[in-house]
Amino acid sequence: MASKGLQGFSKSLNTLRVFGSSKDPLTQCLAPRLSRSMATETSLPSSLTKGHTIVQGVDTTESEIVPSSVLTTIYKFPTMEPIRFDSYSSKYLYLPLRRDLLHRAVIFEGDATRQGTASTKTRFEVHGSHRKIRPQKGTGKARLGTRQSPMLKGGGKSFGPHPRDFSTELPRKMYDLAWRTALSWRYRKGDLIVCEDGMDIEYPKSRYVKQIFEHNRWGKPDGRSLLITQDFRTNLYEALEDAGGDGRVQQVDDVDVKDLLELGRIIIEKSALDQILREHQSDLITKVRAAV
Repeated sequence: MASKGLQGFSKSLNTLRVFGSSKDPLTQCLAPRLSRSMATETSLPSSLTKGHTIVQGVDTTESEIVPSSVLTTIYKFPTMEPIRFDSYSSKYLYLPLRRDLLHRAVIFEGDATRQGTASTKTRFEVHGSHRKIRPQKGTGKARLGTRQSPMLKGGGKSFGPHPRDFSTELPRKMYDLAWRTALSWRYRKGDLIVCEDGMDIEYPKSRYVKQIFEHNRWGKPDGRSLLITQDFRTNLYEALEDAGGDGRVQQVDDVDVKDLLELGRIIIEKSALDQILREHQSDLITKVRAAV
């Protein structure tokens, strides 16, 4: 029996060897197994990398060629006629998306706007005498202390809120980088429209500004728009007071990171954009230490 078992095993082994050595069409069409991973670093041609920066994504292994500068079209408001091109550094308007920075910046701004003025009185701050209401025993009623007890109506509040500061801290360089990241995200999507200074309309009528928004597809059906001006524009501000459903207008000093991310697009004056970039570039400027 043992010899028969060995003979059967040897026959089956020979059969497998013959089948493996045969030229099976299915076996031939399969790709051979590679000995190294497909994610291999390769160097790009020097002609492509000249004048550009290679940025590698955080979540992917793919590299992106970033130009040293980007072009923006300057329009004339409200006709939206192209006037000229202007160049900005890619460190201003072509940064990769950083959701973590944007989240921290929005939380930082939200915490700073909280008032923290809620206040209640404890039993020691409520006005009135602190004598005992009734004797401890002999009345057949529950034991009571002073009228300021939290169990009584008009008494103090146990563990109530008190004025506090809700503001949190965020490094200045991270906050400035979040500003430029928000603008870069808008620029990459094509939602950053730069206009010439003096952005105003002829008539302070909401019907007039609604026609402009409808013609350029800036209104509510296409996502509300945010207009940012350097100074107060009388006609534009009065017209948008009754057209809040289509968008809103703000001065550059009142804008924060959340405003840049909230609405569908941004229409901004060139001087206002330059002011934002100038005020939020602390991470790009190296401070020279003074000699002691």
